[in-house]
Amino acid sequence: MMKFRFRRQGTDPQREKIKQELFAFNKTVEHGFPHQPSALAFDPKLQLMAIGTKSGAIKIYGAPGVEFTGLHKDTTAVTQIHFLPGQGRLLSLLDDNTIHLWELVVGPHREVGGAKKEGGVCLKHVDNYTLPGRPGIESCSATHVTVLLLLKSCDLLCVGTEGGGVYFVELPRLELRESQTLLQDQVTQSLPDEYRCGKSLGPVESLQEHPQQPGKILIGYSRGLVVLWDLGTRHADQLFLGKQQLESLVWERSGSLFVSSHNDGGYAVWPVTSGNACTHQPVSSTIPYGPFPCKAINKILWRTSQTGSPVLLYSGGMPRASYGDRHCLTIQQDKEHVTLDFTSRVIDFFTIHNMEPDREFDDPSALVVLLEEELVVIDLQTPGWPTLPTPYLAPLHSSAITCSCHISSVPPKLWERLINAGKAQRSRQHTHMSWPICGGKNLAPPPKQQELLLTGHEDGTVRFWDASGVALTPLYKLGTANVFHTDCDEPPDPSNDPDMQQEEEWPPFRKVGCFDPYSDDPRLGIQKISLCKYSSKLVVAGTAGQVIVLALNDEPSDHSVDVSVVDLLQDREGFTWKGHDKLEARLKPAPFPPGFQPQVLVQCLPPASVTAVALHTEWNLIAFGTSHGFGLFDYHRRNTVLARCTLHPNDSLAMEGPLSRVKSLKKSLRQSFRRIRKSRVSGKKRAITTPTSKVQEANAALAEQEEVAPVQRRIEPRSADDSLSGVVRCLCFADTFLRDGTHHGPTLWAGTNSGSVYAYALEVPGVGSGRACERGGANEGGTCVEAVLGKEIQLMHRAPVVSISILDGRGKPLPDPYEASQDLAIAPDMTNAHSVLIASEEQLKVQPERRVELLFIAPKVAVFNRPPPAGVLAPQSERQDQVQVDSSRRLPGEESGLGSLPLCCSGRLQRTHTRLPHQPRRHVRYDCIRKEDISGIASCVFTKNGQGFYLISPSEYERFSLSAKVLTEPLCSVQLDRPLEPTQPGCKVNHLRCADSFPSGRTEASPCTLSSPILETPLDSPLSCADLTLDTTGEITVEDVRDFLT
Repeated sequence: MMKFRFRRQGTDPQREKIKQELFAFNKTVEHGFPHQPSALAFDPKLQLMAIGTKSGAIKIYGAPGVEFTGLHKDTTAVTQIHFLPGQGRLLSLLDDNTIHLWELVVGPHREVGGAKKEGGVCLKHVDNYTLPGRPGIESCSATHVTVLLLLKSCDLLCVGTEGGGVYFVELPRLELRESQTLLQDQVTQSLPDEYRCGKSLGPVESLQEHPQQPGKILIGYSRGLVVLWDLGTRHADQLFLGKQQLESLVWERSGSLFVSSHNDGGYAVWPVTSGNACTHQPVSSTIPYGPFPCKAINKILWRTSQTGSPVLLYSGGMPRASYGDRHCLTIQQDKEHVTLDFTSRVIDFFTIHNMEPDREFDDPSALVVLLEEELVVIDLQTPGWPTLPTPYLAPLHSSAITCSCHISSVPPKLWERLINAGKAQRSRQHTHMSWPICGGKNLAPPPKQQELLLTGHEDGTVRFWDASGVALTPLYKLGTANVFHTDCDEPPDPSNDPDMQQEEEWPPFRKVGCFDPYSDDPRLGIQKISLCKYSSKLVVAGTAGQVIVLALNDEPSDHSVDVSVVDLLQDREGFTWKGHDKLEARLKPAPFPPGFQPQVLVQCLPPASVTAVALHTEWNLIAFGTSHGFGLFDYHRRNTVLARCTLHPNDSLAMEGPLSRVKSLKKSLRQSFRRIRKSRVSGKKRAITTPTSKVQEANAALAEQEEVAPVQRRIEPRSADDSLSGVVRCLCFADTFLRDGTHHGPTLWAGTNSGSVYAYALEVPGVGSGRACERGGANEGGTCVEAVLGKEIQLMHRAPVVSISILDGRGKPLPDPYEASQDLAIAPDMTNAHSVLIASEEQLKVQPERRVELLFIAPKVAVFNRPPPAGVLAPQSERQDQVQVDSSRRLPGEESGLGSLPLCCSGRLQRTHTRLPHQPRRHVRYDCIRKEDISGIASCVFTKNGQGFYLISPSEYERFSLSAKVLTEPLCSVQLDRPLEPTQPGCKVNHLRCADSFPSGRTEASPCTLSSPILETPLDSPLSCADLTLDTTGEITVEDVRDFLT
């Protein structure tokens, strides 16, 4: 019997084939705004925009759904990007002084789900180039690149340097034309004696090609000198003797004049004449925000318009004393003058205008501004210059993300109502302009189902995002601050604020953008979200113990919100709350716009952060948990059903709150050293011959037979007096068997940080025999919901319970509320015994390659897969933080009565596993997130169709898929025109997720998808190879860890 139990099963070829067809790990797309952008470029022919980042990434965007991504070998900041118009090629300048050439090519074939797929478009790194140092000069600063200019012919690159020299590089070979090199000494010789004064001209600040005469370029030096240089004759046609430090240059379309901006906050207009070889003064010089000292105008654009005066756009120039800390960009035309006031630094900007040479005017249609934290697009054709809503690149972190929730298969009615509510919020923006960055073609078919991603934020808002495709589009924004009294309730009166009066007069500021990192009150932060997509009910819970029940309403409303208080301590003595106060609820009626409107506010006492929430709309119940206990509330009858305290007598840390600064460091260190000491002692104990030790010996022998022996650690039982042991980690409603094996009914399950599981049987009026009656029936008169404790389970190792799932007789998770009653899902099997899947942080070893959470059979709550006693070894022992049963597919060939739905788990080392709930043998394992990325691990969210999201930066979600069938990735084509062909093969390929696109203007009709690169070592951290996991409940010093390892 024992021999059969521990016999290692051979590999089943059919099963391996099925696994390859079903499971495949791919990081498919990055949603959100690029972290730390540093460069911007635009291709007017292909209508593509490129953004470079400080981490060395290049991201190309076109129409919604058209995306490309490339990554430099070194994580060095990208300082400049330049497109070769129409060719699908671009140049990048890095902070290490290297110039790189990229191009879109057809990538190699790849294998997904056991089948080969044709290569899609990939961004290929073709070559790189570094300017050689000047002979006789040891310092390389003289050839440090300051500016790049790509000539319209696209065959020559002009490179300005810090030493004042201009070098010329042939494209696409990236070879230096030494014969055309222009050094600063050659320019100095033609200067008047009075202008030389023995001073250096400084670095080259700007290079601009003549718009009407190819081969002539403007060279602007930092000292203020501007030279019109003829590349053909290698002679200076005209000198412009500026005396103010230069920042940037721009040509007027006809080439008869150009504009220079300077560090004193002014700009000058210079005429270009053929007869005058030296110009001493500009036609006009203006300091728009003078006369007091102003900051530099970093960049300026001059665009002609057939409707009147030219449009002048420039960044900076603000008065230093009063507005030197503002991030501004000014738009001027005739008497219209607007100063766009942003909340983050301006990186770069460009206009979308006519580029055809036969046109007389520029006629700009849109202004695109890249900021440090968001992208803003201004409609220049509509009076008032309103902003355009962005279909992608929206700043997810407009307020810091605190939680997230994914909803799949959203009903069309709810989707339409959310879109209408979002449109009502944006009704003030009177612009009908379409998105101007529209390059490429999105070939992806319409999504089979609509998906929502809900993000909770620090300022008390919940944002709804369309996550159905590649572009993460904002739909609707919900605010909860108006439910409470806050410091910003009354808007300031401009008549009483002299600063506001000055802003109205001059400069004419206009707040633009949605990035606002400052929260009025940190207690407003959203911690948990639960949405019922069938009843349009939403529950949001916050940092100060507030739980709000909201309902979707298509009309605006003025009403008051009912408030109920739930004391989770139940007058327990010896506990004093030392944290923040609760938020004061607004008792008077308040206006609420169309969308989700609050109905009930439940305030937990003490006002600690809510750690878990559950919603069951058929029973009109919400459950919520904090670090002190959990409660059950009937939001239809407005009464508290249950309040259970889970605090341990020694759990004093829970009374300090998340915003407290007096946490016990000594206690945390003491517990950490105690665990290390226990681990050392237990490792030195001699083995005792018992049945348990024999089981462990058999497991160890089987582990040695594996091809690769797993790294293991010892699971130590956690002390009952650990801090924060009463934190409620998860809550679950289920219609299942609890009291006996013949009668099922509503139940509530709660799991805590100390490994305790509480199961309550609920008496809900009108609900019996698994059937829910309509709300408000005659038999509900004065009846209230009742809760009776049915079972209490204590895990032996006391590890935190992170998930509880109820499986029916077929091993499938129970349907969501209203799914079974309205025939939206297959009714659960209520004839066979149900099982409860309890997932804790620890991984328990049953036999090699089989790791079990806890699986119990209801109603007896007998252990179906019994965990070994505390002290067993956990192979590859990461801790679980997220668990999700994948309902998108079933494994064929599984005949067990408990079914065969894959179970997705994400661990503390963030390896994503796929198992079977009833037979928890690991099928596949993928490295997903670096173990040092705590934010990414904490933010990971699984979907019900085998996908997931996690934060790779404060502003970006990485989307991944565990399914070979369900992928959300770019599928697009781009029409290219390449007269030039590269001569060198690419040395690095960064695969993208796009369809085929070919040179010579030919676009393949049949698309082929390609996922992001599947690297041999997805974890790029040098510490990713260390699979040893220690108990990190308390702080441990590096010396302690080193001593423990030795």
